[in-house]
Amino acid sequence: MPVALLSPLSLLPLWATLDANVNSSRVEVGVAAMNVEDLVLISVDDHVIEPPGMFDAHIPGQYRDRAPKVLTDSDGSEYWQFEDERAAYMGLNAVAGCPPEEYGLNPTRYDQMRAGCYDVHQRVRDMSANGVLASLNFPTFPHFCGQLFARCKDKDLAIAVVRAYNDWHIDEWCGSYPERFIPCGITPFWDPELMAAEVRRIAAKGCHAVTFSENPEKLGHPSLHSSHWDPFWEACEDTQTVVCLHIGSSSTLLLTATDAPADVMISITPMNSFLALNDLMWTPVFGKFPRIKVAMSEGGIGWIPYALERMDYVFEHHHAWTGADFGGRRPSDVYREHVVTCFIDDASGLEQRHRVGVDSITWECDYPHSDSTWPHSPELLGKTLHGIPDDEIDKMTHLNAMRVYQFDPFSVRARERCTVGALRAEATDVDIAIRSLGRVNAGGTRASELAAIARPKALDE
Repeated sequence: MPVALLSPLSLLPLWATLDANVNSSRVEVGVAAMNVEDLVLISVDDHVIEPPGMFDAHIPGQYRDRAPKVLTDSDGSEYWQFEDERAAYMGLNAVAGCPPEEYGLNPTRYDQMRAGCYDVHQRVRDMSANGVLASLNFPTFPHFCGQLFARCKDKDLAIAVVRAYNDWHIDEWCGSYPERFIPCGITPFWDPELMAAEVRRIAAKGCHAVTFSENPEKLGHPSLHSSHWDPFWEACEDTQTVVCLHIGSSSTLLLTATDAPADVMISITPMNSFLALNDLMWTPVFGKFPRIKVAMSEGGIGWIPYALERMDYVFEHHHAWTGADFGGRRPSDVYREHVVTCFIDDASGLEQRHRVGVDSITWECDYPHSDSTWPHSPELLGKTLHGIPDDEIDKMTHLNAMRVYQFDPFSVRARERCTVGALRAEATDVDIAIRSLGRVNAGGTRASELAAIARPKALDE
C-alpha cells in the first residue's frame, strides 16, 4: 500500500514470515484446528494498476489526444502523464509476487509487475489462487479519490476523463466478472453538483460505492464540516452509495521528522483514519443525512474502541459548552449506524470486535500493495479468526460487505463454488511463487520521501 497512491502499513508482507506449513488448509492453534477452505472471502480494499489504453473506448473523440497516457522515460521506466502533470511512480503499488528486498520507490515498468496488477483476467486468477471471491478496487495513477483529474485546469476535459474512467472501471474491469468485483467510482470533486450527478449516473449502472477524500481541506477544498458537500452527500444517501475514505486520500501522510525512516510513517499510517473518523464524527453530516454510510478504507480496526471511548468521554464532559449535539445519543451510537471498517490482519481489533461492532467490520486483502497478505490470506486470517463463532466470521469475511455494498455474488455463483477451497481448485495452475521481477531497491528510504510522493508539488503551487 503505497502513498497517496501510497498508503503503506508495512513494507514487509506477512507472508514473508510464514513457516513451511503455510499452504496447509488447516490452521493449527493449540490443539484445535480451523479449516480455512470453508471460508468465503470478500476483500473491500484492493487496488488496480490501470492498463495502458484504458481510455480508448470511453473518452469522447474531441478529447482523445488529451486523455491520460502511459509514456516511457529515458531510463526505460513507464509512467502516466495527464496534461502537465506526471503521476507518481507505481513502484510500491504493484509488488504482488515480488521479493520484499526488491520493494522500493524506484520507477518501474508493466513488465516488472505481476500481470494480475493490470490485467482483469489474470487478476481474477490471482484472486482464485488466494481463495478470494470478490474485490473492491481503488484507483492508482489518479490517486485514491481522483485528485489528479481534479487538478486539471480544463474542467470540461477533467469531467470527460472522470466519466471515462468510471465507465472503464464499471463496464470493462468490473463488468468482465460481475460476480467477482464490487464497482467503486471516482467523482469530479471540484464541483459538488457535478459530483451528485456522477454519483447518480454510475448508480444507475450498478455502482454503489465512490471514493472521496479523508480530508478535502488538505486538497484545497472546503472541509468535511462544510455544507459545501451537501449535494454530494444527498446523492449518495438517495442512491445508497457508500462513501469510501481511503487512507492517503488527503494526499497527506503523517510525518514525525524529516529524517525518520520509512518504517515510522508506515507504522502510523492508520492514524490517517483515526484523524478522519474523529473529524467526520463531529460534522453535521450524519445528522443531515441519517441513511448515509461511510467506509474507513484500509485503516484497520484495533484503534477504534479507544477512539469511540475518547469521543464519548469528550462529548459527556464538554458538550455543554461546545454545543455538540448527537440527538440524545453518544458519538459511539451514531458511529455504529453509519461507519464501516476493514482490516487485513488485526488480532487486537478482532479481540475487541464487539466494541468495534461486528456488523460494521469487513475484511481486505490489499492486493497488490506491499501490505497485502496475498497469496496466503486465508491461512493468516484463519489464525486471527480462531475461536470466533461461525456467524460472526461469516459477517466479517463476506456478509457485511455484501449487505453494505449491495453485492450478491451468490445470485450468479452458487455459494459452494465461492469458498476458499472451491476457488483454489479452479486455479491450481496459477504460479504463486515469489520471483525476482528485476527491480532495484536503492534502500534507505525516508518517511519524508513517502510524504513527498503522497503530496505532489502541484497541490501547493
